[in-house]
Amino acid sequence: RDRARRASKRRRLGDCEHAGRRSVREDGVSKKRSEMIEVEPREEYVINEEYKVWKKNTPFLYDLVITKALEWPSLSCQWLPDVQVPSGADYSIQQLLLGTHTSEEEQNYLMVAEVRIPASGVAASAAIADAQRAERDETGAGGRGGTGSGQHSVFGFGGVGKVDVVQKINHDGEVNRARCCPQRPSLVATKTVTADVYVFDTQKHPLKPPPDGACVPQLKLKGHKKEGYGLSWSPFHVGHVISGGEDSLVCYWDVQAATAHHKTVDPLHVFQAHSDVIEDVAFHCHQAHVFGSVGDDCMLNLWDLRAGDMRGKPMMQVKAHVKEVNCLAFSPFHETVLVTGSADKTVGLWDMRNLSERAHSFEAHNDEVLQVAWSPHH
Repeated sequence: RDRARRASKRRRLGDCEHAGRRSVREDGVSKKRSEMIEVEPREEYVINEEYKVWKKNTPFLYDLVITKALEWPSLSCQWLPDVQVPSGADYSIQQLLLGTHTSEEEQNYLMVAEVRIPASGVAASAAIADAQRAERDETGAGGRGGTGSGQHSVFGFGGVGKVDVVQKINHDGEVNRARCCPQRPSLVATKTVTADVYVFDTQKHPLKPPPDGACVPQLKLKGHKKEGYGLSWSPFHVGHVISGGEDSLVCYWDVQAATAHHKTVDPLHVFQAHSDVIEDVAFHCHQAHVFGSVGDDCMLNLWDLRAGDMRGKPMMQVKAHVKEVNCLAFSPFHETVLVTGSADKTVGLWDMRNLSERAHSFEAHNDEVLQVAWSPHH
């Protein structure tokens, strides 16, 4: 049951069209192999029809939609903090951190993509033209509105937006998750299909990967026994990172402890209180020594790094959902507030001052909640 559920999760996280096929992990725990499976013609037809209806209405639903068909699915996506505004341009340039989830025979990559985002004032005069173009382009190459592999489309901004992958770094196996260090965005940690966490400095790698496929991270973080997805950098302490895995462990490292002659780092501490797979971990946005973890045991654990000998026990613990808890996020504006998402199809709103019950429950999803995020602006 666990293997089937996690394989299903991989499919949803990495759902991406690729030459009429989809790549899925058949066994996300032990077999470590990937297969390409044919999508049923009827299912593909329904998907395409629904996509065309959505695409036709995007100018009326959103201020901006930019799409790009990736060659392979990506299990991870994160905005990098830097923003560039070229002189005299009506757009800004931002970057995305992506990964690949290929078949067993194909090379995987950690990727950086540049996104050209139009200024908001560009939209008004373009919306009607985009709606007409979307209707004309309903049945183009690639099956979904003319956006075959490697192409991009923009709705609502007259085609000004654009997405380009500008850097590829060889990676051993698929990238389960990739996160950049907030104080040093070029420092990127990745969760791999092995137990190790890799750390790359993107500035020390070429834009195009070496053809030999060699994966050369700057560091390997040891401590886990199995792969996983949970990964979070401290917003307060440079180089401090935590990771959760399928081994039910949370590992905590300081990457600055590495030396020039030793490219592996052991954890400063290992936390163990979960009884099942840990799905996600996150540092608190306001309290430098606090982080949280959630997992398939339905538990939300809150930890304090200052607890000394008591660090083996959470400072707070609650059964947060009736099914597996997949994700959590602390509020950037309210010190005591966080949210959790679960396989029970709900999002839980929690106040750390009273974890005996939820502050609120959001119940609009039709399937399990895999990720939650707070708006950084509101």
